[in-house]
Amino acid sequence: MGLFDRFRRKPRPGVLRTASNQDTSHLEQWAASRHGVEAYVEPKTTVTETTVVLVAHDGEWTRRRVSSPDAARAFARKLGMPIYDAGIVGYPKRMRDYTARKKAAGEL
Repeated sequence: MGLFDRFRRKPRPGVLRTASNQDTSHLEQWAASRHGVEAYVEPKTTVTETTVVLVAHDGEWTRRRVSSPDAARAFARKLGMPIYDAGIVGYPKRMRDYTARKKAAGEL
């Protein structure tokens, strides 16, 4: 435990964390550093706010919270990437293959 850890804000149990500027910034930087990126919107659940998964051409992916499905669509439109509803179309096979490769290599 660090000296100032006790002063850091900790999420309260039962309170959902909402999207932040850090989340959006991460998504923008991640998308800018990869090519063939597509966005997949995941619906809000009882434990997680709406999220967006970005998947690159090789299957590498990242997930962050967004404030709403409309915000996810605006984000994808701003960056000129296709966006899909993960609940309808599912996730691309390359994403599952990437995760399987990482697990096999002991990286996950």
